[in-house]
Amino acid sequence: MDSRLLKQFVNLAECLHFGRASEASYVSPSALSRSIQRLESELGVVLFERNNRSVSLTHAGNLFLTHARNALGEWDAIRNRLMEEEGELHGEVSMYCSVTASYSFLFEILTRFRQDHPRIEIKLHTGDPEDAIARVVSGVEDIAIGARPDKLPAGLAFKQIAISPLVFISAKRQNQKTQSSDIGAEANEWAGNPMILPERGLARARVDEWFRTLGVQANIYAQVAGNEAIVSMVSLGFGVGVVPQIVLDNSPLSDTIQVLDVQPGLKAYEVGLFTLEKKLASPIISAIWSQLKQEM
Repeated sequence: MDSRLLKQFVNLAECLHFGRASEASYVSPSALSRSIQRLESELGVVLFERNNRSVSLTHAGNLFLTHARNALGEWDAIRNRLMEEEGELHGEVSMYCSVTASYSFLFEILTRFRQDHPRIEIKLHTGDPEDAIARVVSGVEDIAIGARPDKLPAGLAFKQIAISPLVFISAKRQNQKTQSSDIGAEANEWAGNPMILPERGLARARVDEWFRTLGVQANIYAQVAGNEAIVSMVSLGFGVGVVPQIVLDNSPLSDTIQVLDVQPGLKAYEVGLFTLEKKLASPIISAIWSQLKQEM
């Protein structure tokens, strides 16, 4: 089966939008529609339910999506293996990370990698770090940078590259009573502090558990997607936030922020690269993996 058709199918299955999928596939929406029709004709099933307003996968489409991802992964592995036999790697690898991670870690990683493998094309996508694992597990990305969860999903490989404390922050101009707080003695103060928290993900889970241990209900002023946005809102004096230290260190607003001395603190982030274990068989992924110096 034509791997180009499989890639187009996966792109459409991921975003369920012909316009965005056609851009990702470098074809026109009409060409993408013809490709899907051809694929459905070859398979003898309907893969998508579509009308003027929406696109959705059928049951057959969901089943075929698993096959398509596996087939494309196997195709990339054998193609890369054959290229490795020729003595020089070439091809492409997709990576995902937050904007902060892109300038905190990628420069060092990719500088060495590009020097050793100049013919490999890097496709970099940035966004919410909480999406990193899901994008790798779903097959959308080959590699992602993110924080290691307490329980690593089955089939996922992780290599640590840094440790970043998860800290409570406030605006410097505020006279926060929690600057040197004791978790027991300051329970009432924490109950009244407006909090700016991530709307989901690992940091949110750890903060929620911290408040449960404290025995108070968090006074949530805002739930925000993206650590940089939390820093911005805190700098404006809207409340106390929680972010990884590395985000604060790289923020242009760091001079307006203070880190609160809160004890006990939150568990630090183990930051590193994720990929599917089966993709480590790819010479390109293996080459990136082998260059990383794992923190101990």
